[in-house]
Amino acid sequence: MAITTNGTVKTNGEAVMGRGCALEATQKLPGIQKMLGEFIQKNGNHLCVWNGVWSINNQKMCIITFPVKHNWWERADLALIEASAYSLAEIYRQNPDKKVYLPRPGCGNGNLDWESEVKPVISKILPDNVIVVSK
Repeated sequence: MAITTNGTVKTNGEAVMGRGCALEATQKLPGIQKMLGEFIQKNGNHLCVWNGVWSINNQKMCIITFPVKHNWWERADLALIEASAYSLAEIYRQNPDKKVYLPRPGCGNGNLDWESEVKPVISKILPDNVIVVSK
């Protein structure tokens, strides 16, 4: 499961995850705000994969954070989405037997249009085992 995120870290070290998929993740995945905040502070605003850290219905989950914004208050950055898509594609091309579901990046609180802005960029990048979904 992929979660769209931003690169803002609060003074307490937690990532800002206050809307959309990120907010839902905080409600289901205890500690994700702190873990993502630490990751961003150490590595920058890049794609992150956590495999088996959380369980849902007793099933270990692979959670991927997919950056779409630099700051939570900004419009999504198409260049950042493209970079995140390349990172995700690299992982899933090496694992063709795995699937990941990605919400339309940057198209909710990021205020980008799926059909005219985002889809034309990422559809050329992502392999078939990365499935872009909407609610």
